[in-house]
Amino acid sequence: MLLTLDLNDPRPLHEQVAGAIRRAVGEGGYRPGDRLPPARELAAALGINANTVLRALRDLRDEGILEFRRGRGVTVAERPAGRALIEQRARDLLDEAARYGYGRDDLIDILKELP
Repeated sequence: MLLTLDLNDPRPLHEQVAGAIRRAVGEGGYRPGDRLPPARELAAALGINANTVLRALRDLRDEGILEFRRGRGVTVAERPAGRALIEQRARDLLDEAARYGYGRDDLIDILKELP
């Protein structure tokens, strides 16, 4: 899993990690039942504290995207919550739009104009 963090992103690191994992699941990088690398490995690869990664994983578990299985580690839930994936993409879009000076209402107008 190739995750990257944006040090200029104002969001807390655990939210960035959770968002990156949501995207990987949503885009098919991980399929239901696939096992994620251990939190320590993810933390080492990202250069952050393992507790930060664990917090992100717990948040995703609470959203129904991941499952914690004793002896098997962390796996993608059999039916990841689609709404959670869409919400993350919407948050990412809002963040990107803000960088270009667009607000929430501007995005709503753009979406209404789409076919």
